[in-house]
Formats: sequence, structure tokens, C-alpha cells
Amino acid sequence: MSKDKGKARARHGHQPDDAARPEAARPEAKGPDLEGAAGPAPTLPGTRAELLALHADTRRRRNSAPLGSPEHRAAVDLIGRIEVEIARIERAMDPPLV
Repeated sequence: MSKDKGKARARHGHQPDDAARPEAARPEAKGPDLEGAAGPAPTLPGTRAELLALHADTRRRRNSAPLGSPEHRAAVDLIGRIEVEIARIERAMDPPLV
């Protein structure tokens, strides 16, 4: 969005895009503090095979943790990060797996 449109919206009672987004959706917003549950966010491995092994291990940790606990939430978050990285690697393969 151009600067002028943002100013025009602000004058007419509309909030600029960043102010309209919920706190959690802003790039600079931080999610819940999960460092105590699983330590700092680990660096993900670089190969698909290592990622798949980490994914299986993290699923086991998620399944054994009490639902809604910090450990459960941290495992769910890590599973999502792993799946995104696996997808990125698979799209870069020749031919892509997806």
C-alpha cells in the first residue's frame, strides 16, 4: 500500500495496516515464551532425512506431553517449523517432490 493511501485511511477513521493487524500477526510480535519448555529454538538440520527423523522424535514428545502444556505447545511449534523446512527442501529438488 502506498504511503498516501495509508494516510487517507487514517484521516477517514481507518487504521493503517500494521495497527489493524492483531498483535500476534505482526512480524515483530513475539509468541508465548516457550524457552523454558524446550530451551531455545533449535537450529534445524539441513537434510531431508535428518528433518524426518527430528519430526518423528518431536511428534513422540508432543504426544507424550500433557495437552496444552508448554512442552506440548513447543513441540507443536517445532513440528510446524520442521514441516515448512521439509517442504522447502522438497520444492528445491530436481524434480520437485511436490
